[in-house]
Amino acid sequence: MKVSDAKLAEIWDRGYTVVENFLDQESLKAAQEALWTIHPKPEEYFAEPDKYPKYAKSQFAGIHLFPFPAWEINRLCVYPDLIDAAERFLNTREIDLYKGELWAKYSGAINYDQYHHRDYRNHTIVVPREDGTNAQMTTFILLSDVTDKDGPTKVVPLSETRDVPIGKAATKFGTYFDKEVSIEGPAGSLMIYKTDVFHRGSNFTAPNRSRFAVLTDFKTRAWRWQGKLAWPDESE
Repeated sequence: MKVSDAKLAEIWDRGYTVVENFLDQESLKAAQEALWTIHPKPEEYFAEPDKYPKYAKSQFAGIHLFPFPAWEINRLCVYPDLIDAAERFLNTREIDLYKGELWAKYSGAINYDQYHHRDYRNHTIVVPREDGTNAQMTTFILLSDVTDKDGPTKVVPLSETRDVPIGKAATKFGTYFDKEVSIEGPAGSLMIYKTDVFHRGSNFTAPNRSRFAVLTDFKTRAWRWQGKLAWPDESE
């Protein structure tokens, strides 16, 4: 589904947007089937969680970096409507896909709750400009349905944090919990957000739940100080 101009405007206005039914059903189904060549099916994991100890090592243990051993998932990172949205958001056709991750989470593996933070800390070696120059477009593509029980991403609208200095990149746990919006939606939904918006991962609130998402990030090609699977990831 083509991302509308109104949805892109929402990103600048409130820091994020959600587009339901973004993926076509054929691409979504193919990617979902390919998931099980990389991560265990939920029923397999929950039948024998001790068989998959790596998911309990950290909140990020379920991340598999691009490229993935499945073309059906790789191609989501260059999905035509996603590229179109990035070119329009960044106002150029000279763009880089600077990060691709496939993230699997299983309830009970570990506590996925986080404090609110801004993602620019390991996406660029300088803080983002407030005028939007040098922006980056960061995204989640949901490969499973996400409800309030499935550890949804929580985002704080920019209207709640406009007075927070851009150099403040993290908060104490619990700050803004009363201001956050839960990003939920059916499989195939797309969330786009900026690296200066406060957001966090949340924990599952029911047993035997799982969540799968592809994370893809874009930048203007000329800006070499930005990245993720590169030097900026070591900035901290």
